[in-house]
Amino acid sequence: MANVTEPKVDARTGTPTTGHEWDGIAELNTPLPRWWLWTFYATIIWSIGYWIVYPAWPGVTGWTNGLFGWNSRTAIVQDLQELKTMRAAGEAKLSAAKLEDIEKTPELLAIARAQGAAAFANNCAPCHGAGGQGAVGYPNLNDDDWIWGGKLADIKATLEHGIRWDADKDTRSGAMPAFGKDGTLKSDEIKNVAQYVRTLSGLPVEGGADVAKGKKVYADNCAACHGDDGKGNLELGAPNLTDKIWLYGATTAAIENRINVGGGGVMPAWKDRLDPTTIKALTVYVHSLGGGK
Repeated sequence: MANVTEPKVDARTGTPTTGHEWDGIAELNTPLPRWWLWTFYATIIWSIGYWIVYPAWPGVTGWTNGLFGWNSRTAIVQDLQELKTMRAAGEAKLSAAKLEDIEKTPELLAIARAQGAAAFANNCAPCHGAGGQGAVGYPNLNDDDWIWGGKLADIKATLEHGIRWDADKDTRSGAMPAFGKDGTLKSDEIKNVAQYVRTLSGLPVEGGADVAKGKKVYADNCAACHGDDGKGNLELGAPNLTDKIWLYGATTAAIENRINVGGGGVMPAWKDRLDPTTIKALTVYVHSLGGGK
């Protein structure tokens, strides 16, 4: 604990003490450097200038506008308006052009990709990743594997109406039944058909499953959507099971879980959130990521 004594003058430095002492160590009352004090006073004067020039003081119904009448909100609005004016000509061309013609016109393609990249970062990246690489349950937009189609018109329709988005009557619909949860298939049937599905893409059979029985279960329950050959169906959003791309994982546990609980991913409909020109730019951007057909 500190002891409080009468201030003294330190014999070594000649500086008065504050009267605070800890274990025999006294605190010197060293004056602040004069340059520091003048700097401090200058900042106080400068702050008073800020109070006068810029908005600062709150009032009952608002705040002082300052002599300059400037504030960050109006500055942002002005910057956005200037940006909108600068882009107006390109926006008009983009709005009037057909999707197919945009990719054939370097100028329009550059505008669409720039605007589409910004829209993608703000709206799509949280699920599909900053580069469109996807994740478990979120499709990779860089490959050429499309559940609902990868043509320009397909991508535009998906963006406008979403996937299984109840608020849009034209949404892409169709979901995998919960074969296990609903009691349609027994556990041994699920194990067998899961291994058969793995063989469709060249994966080895695990767990001593009966692939022949799994093939019959597939024909009776899965072929209607995924096709007899497992190539999928874009009209139903049924994935191709013969490639090496697995949205929810290719492990035995992952496949059995999908057969068990069924379901499917959901994507918002963007037609009421983004303007038509932005959707058009976003369509072109996604198509140009590398996997568009």
